[in-house]
Amino acid sequence: MKYNLRMCVWEITLACCFSCKYCGSGGGKARENELTTEECLDVADQLKELGCRRVSMIGGEVFMRRDWKQIVKRLTDHGICVNIITNGYLFKNDLIQDLNEVSIESVSVSLDGPKAVHDKYRQEGSFDRAVHAMETLLSAGIPVSVISTLNSENSRYLEEIFSFLRKYTIYAWQLQACSPMGNAANNGIDYRFDMGAVMDFVAAHMHEAPFAMGVADNIGYFTEHEGSVRGNMSGKAIFRGCSAGITSVGIDSVGNVRGCESMYDPVFTEGNLRKESLRTIWDDPERFAYNRKFNKDMLTGKCAECELGEYCAGGCRSYNYFVHRKIYESPFCAKAGRE
Repeated sequence: MKYNLRMCVWEITLACCFSCKYCGSGGGKARENELTTEECLDVADQLKELGCRRVSMIGGEVFMRRDWKQIVKRLTDHGICVNIITNGYLFKNDLIQDLNEVSIESVSVSLDGPKAVHDKYRQEGSFDRAVHAMETLLSAGIPVSVISTLNSENSRYLEEIFSFLRKYTIYAWQLQACSPMGNAANNGIDYRFDMGAVMDFVAAHMHEAPFAMGVADNIGYFTEHEGSVRGNMSGKAIFRGCSAGITSVGIDSVGNVRGCESMYDPVFTEGNLRKESLRTIWDDPERFAYNRKFNKDMLTGKCAECELGEYCAGGCRSYNYFVHRKIYESPFCAKAGRE
């Protein structure tokens, strides 16, 4: 079977001005021997060759890599849409010209709660700088989205965050679950929250919001709101299973390839771009087997008994793995929690 690559999440550096308490990748210092500029440009060419349509560029902090503009421009020159995810802390006004020069599609700013809560998990003063970055981008006409990573504490402030964000003409607000990996695991962050309540919150507010609202793939699944809580109010935007290795791929700053950049464990590494081409890795029928060879008999726990298990395939592979090492069983399924 042929798999068509549509989406890549590319971590171009692990260097970051923060070391957030729940950073899944443990960002802070650049890895030794990160891909060179020429190697990154070659990766961009390989993504084009495979037909990739969209790249989300992450860090670390993307803007701490000096050649980020060259890499983004190579991608956009190929017709690939690029979104940059930033904490906003280092954002300066002259970045606007840079972003326009490389034809960026959008920028996503991380905002994880009211000021005191956001700064508690990131860095003092980080909330104000993130908001400044957001306002600067919006005033320049660059589409902005906000990403909030939820844990047991900040998930209680959704109404307050919503009231704050609705003052801005952002494009979208995405809610995603904090995963117990990297710094979150090392710091013992209580990552658990009521996913069903979050889906209810989105359903209750999405029609009044001046922007799109939705939950990420690690929150769900199949409550009565499923079809319209993933950023699409059509009622048909249901979660169709993990896309890692099916339509999406992750690349880290030293060239390791995974189905998803949230699969931050060597067990999920499918190869390295310094040793093999992306096409060789992607086209190998034996790689990404956890998804490409999935069948409903692999489901465990309540997922094995669920009539919708074959459709959601047990949820987010990464979140499942880091919570309880059972990749075919969702630990906090909203549907199961209501039965």
